[in-house]
Amino acid sequence: MIIIAFFFLLRPGEYTNSASDTTPFTIADVQLFIGGRRLHIPTSTDAELLTATFASLTFTTQKNGVRGEVIGLGLSGDAYLCCVRACARRVIHLRTHNASATTPLATAYSNGNTHKIQPKHITKALKDCVTFLGADLGFLATDVTARCLRAAGANALLLAKVDTDIIRLIGRWRSDEMLRYLHVQAAPLMSDYARRMLQAGHYTLIPNQFVPMQVPLR
Repeated sequence: MIIIAFFFLLRPGEYTNSASDTTPFTIADVQLFIGGRRLHIPTSTDAELLTATFASLTFTTQKNGVRGEVIGLGLSGDAYLCCVRACARRVIHLRTHNASATTPLATAYSNGNTHKIQPKHITKALKDCVTFLGADLGFLATDVTARCLRAAGANALLLAKVDTDIIRLIGRWRSDEMLRYLHVQAAPLMSDYARRMLQAGHYTLIPNQFVPMQVPLR
């Protein structure tokens, strides 16, 4: 769910089983494709699902999306850190346990028990990872929560020089406030500006030329 939330820029209420006014995505909201062929999720084999090349999510009852709106992404190039592969793995897990089409993607089955993945579980996983990887990341475990994944995905797109209008569309932002914040916070984007400002400081001003006011003769 962390992978899906990162790539699709999802809010916690959309990718977790949380007590909020936003409905999380379900199995029925997922579409998987091989090329231009849409897979029939209930009957496709696991192998077919895992060879999907494109995944999309359809907004149905989610609060922050337009009903019927579809957001889709292709393969990331990584065998594990990929939204298409992650969607396929989620579907396979849920389908293996005979979950209905209305079951939230953020549901896990273990030892005969059903677990609802909540924001606190995502937050703990992220904090544990940051603690394990250390301060070289540039931020601390106290800085991350389940809400960070949406901004992290947008920041990755920004650093990849994706057009900000496209980022706003994927993230369903109505304004550019979030992107403005991310832009000035992103060290790779800002790191060279001070040097460029000094280099640009070597210039010659265009001299001011006094032009006397012409007073018409009467």
